[in-house]
Amino acid sequence: MEYAPGREACPLPYSPFKSCTVPRPIGWLSTLSPDGVHNLAPYSQWQNLTFDPPMVMFAANQYPDGRRKDTVVNAEETGWFVWNMATWELREAVNISAMAVGPDEDEFAAAGMTKADCTDAPGARIAASPCHFECRYLSTHRLPGNSPVGSIDVVYGVVERIHVDDAVLTPDGKLDIPKIKPIARMGYYDYTCVTETFEMRIPGASGAAADGLEGKA
Repeated sequence: MEYAPGREACPLPYSPFKSCTVPRPIGWLSTLSPDGVHNLAPYSQWQNLTFDPPMVMFAANQYPDGRRKDTVVNAEETGWFVWNMATWELREAVNISAMAVGPDEDEFAAAGMTKADCTDAPGARIAASPCHFECRYLSTHRLPGNSPVGSIDVVYGVVERIHVDDAVLTPDGKLDIPKIKPIARMGYYDYTCVTETFEMRIPGASGAAADGLEGKA
């Protein structure tokens, strides 16, 4: 099976693209509008970019009518957005916050999530989430698609502050991922949950390189 997306009809009943690029970490992002309304939404095109300083990005498709997502607009206008780790226990709230609602609705309340204060960002964190990044907005790169909904805003930010709940740390100071059970986006309507990890070390890596890969402070 092969085909050229955009030029040839997909020979499968569902496009395989999103199901090949898996699993995708979820950018569960909270922002505050200039009018003081709290916004909360998950994005499956989210990733870290580098670590010195730590930078991140997310991509937000436009609505079919060409409107841009509230998260993008709020990040640009306030200069901040906050990432909240999406977990198995919070999966229903993640799904609810994906609903398209008006910019005047507090989506923390709609998802049943309690707010926690941020230190630098003007918005709020999800109190029940174990890890958060307060991200200072850097820039937006707009990429046109073949349709309004195919067009995206790629938003870049630098992580100015990291929050981690002490309860999810191992005795040696690492995140206990199987205990946290982060969820990730697959294709179709599917998600996955991280409950197992395994370690591989690159043969012959220098001490500095090994420390960098492990994230040694």
